[in-house]
Amino acid sequence: MLTLLRDKLSALPATDHLVGFSRDQAAVLLAITRSEDNPSLVLTKRSELLTTHSGEVSLPGGKWDPQDPDLRHTALRETWEEVGIVPQDVELLGALPIAHTWRGVAVAPYVGLIDENTLYTPNADELDAIFHVPLQFFLDDRRIRTDVFDRKLGNVWAPAYEYEGFEIWGFTARLVASFLNGVFGAGIGLEHSAPVKHWAAQADAS
Repeated sequence: MLTLLRDKLSALPATDHLVGFSRDQAAVLLAITRSEDNPSLVLTKRSELLTTHSGEVSLPGGKWDPQDPDLRHTALRETWEEVGIVPQDVELLGALPIAHTWRGVAVAPYVGLIDENTLYTPNADELDAIFHVPLQFFLDDRRIRTDVFDRKLGNVWAPAYEYEGFEIWGFTARLVASFLNGVFGAGIGLEHSAPVKHWAAQADAS
């Protein structure tokens, strides 16, 4: 699986998304453990005390800072600050296409490998938990429902998953599904046997 991941990502554009004119930019890291048998994705649960997206599951990352030369730097810096993975311990494989949240934030996703025995240091002000989900769990598409976010310019959908008590939904789930479809041809689509839930646009998770 890791060989396929490296081959697919090597064909994507260089990992240097440049900062545009808008300040509404962010970057995230899909950090995957370096395991041939059971690679897993690192996810976080945001603190319940935060004023925005409190308690939601997200990927390590955050807003671009004017001191960041590019969005790759943003992804690695924010990951270091949030979960304690130093940039030099990330084998950066490539960048995925920019994705947009319903608030209009342009998010640059990066994919990198980390050691299985990586020790994490969660930022207590931002996170309540750090956990792993095997990629195979998502590839099997074990969703509990399909979320449809009703917007004026058209609907956006995302799978929703529950793993060991953590609910993975909204923008994060949509980004993970897009990654798996693009790299592994997972075929995660709107049609599924799980129930469908409609949301107003502002309900979209980070």
